[in-house]
Amino acid sequence: MESIYWILISVIFLVGFIGLVFPIIPSVLFIIGGMLLYGVLFSFEPFNWLFWSVQIIFVLLLFAADYVANMLGVKKYGGSKAAIWGSTIGILAGPFIIPVIGLLIGPFAGAILAELIVHKKDFNTSVKIGLGSVFGFISSVAAKAFIQLLMVGYFTIEVL
Repeated sequence: MESIYWILISVIFLVGFIGLVFPIIPSVLFIIGGMLLYGVLFSFEPFNWLFWSVQIIFVLLLFAADYVANMLGVKKYGGSKAAIWGSTIGILAGPFIIPVIGLLIGPFAGAILAELIVHKKDFNTSVKIGLGSVFGFISSVAAKAFIQLLMVGYFTIEVL
């Protein structure tokens, strides 16, 4: 039975990592959910105040990495808050409109449309800002993957 429990916990962690490329899946909730499932199925004993404090710091870093990477990607190319919002909406809507590739096209198109409509920027400038949003998204995914690996790694060290 113990093997089945570990498989369930691993699958929940895996879903958390899938959420990195499908933003509709709340990655961090699945990572924390896997830890809580371990506590329910095995024991909460390894999870002291230090463990939860470190995990909360990681969660805060996840949210910061997501916002900062997107903002820096857009701002580096002269984008506005509207482009950041357009990019964020594109990240969420893109995969539904165009599965898989929409994950990159969504933030690109969202940032471009926001700059064209809200700030009336020229098309070439808007495209550069759109590319910045894609670079920001990719950077965000990489940073969040690293942080989630740290979360799961720390969890593994504590429970084994």
